[in-house]
Amino acid sequence: MVKIDDVDRKILESLVKDASISVPKLSKKINVNSSVCYSRIKRLIRRNIIKKSTIIVNEEILGYPMKALVGLNTDIKHRDNILGKIKNLKETRIIQEVTGRFDIMVEIRARSLDDLHKIITGNIGQIEGVVKTETFIEMKTVLQDPSFLK
Repeated sequence: MVKIDDVDRKILESLVKDASISVPKLSKKINVNSSVCYSRIKRLIRRNIIKKSTIIVNEEILGYPMKALVGLNTDIKHRDNILGKIKNLKETRIIQEVTGRFDIMVEIRARSLDDLHKIITGNIGQIEGVVKTETFIEMKTVLQDPSFLK
């Protein structure tokens, strides 16, 4: 496990909330010199603690208001084919191989319930090796803040 100090922790907490914050604003916010802040960010990147900076797209505005998790039970012999086909679906956002009652969990976005139905029954359910699916429709996101840094 990598050790980080309070300055690194404050930098990470701030960048997780807003990766677009400028170094001068960030340095004022956490009360350290800009050059220290900049070098710390570079060090966090070099140490692979910061993997990448990105944005979160408001997919509802772009016409994808439905978010669902789909649990898949699969025939392990078809694993690579299943993962490849699901990865190529434009509605796929996240694919995770998991333990428990499912083999794979897939986060997808859809334009409507009808669209969701087509994606699951017409696309995912038709992939060779997919034995069973179970869908969980997200009704509301309650928390999306990684508080692991506190």
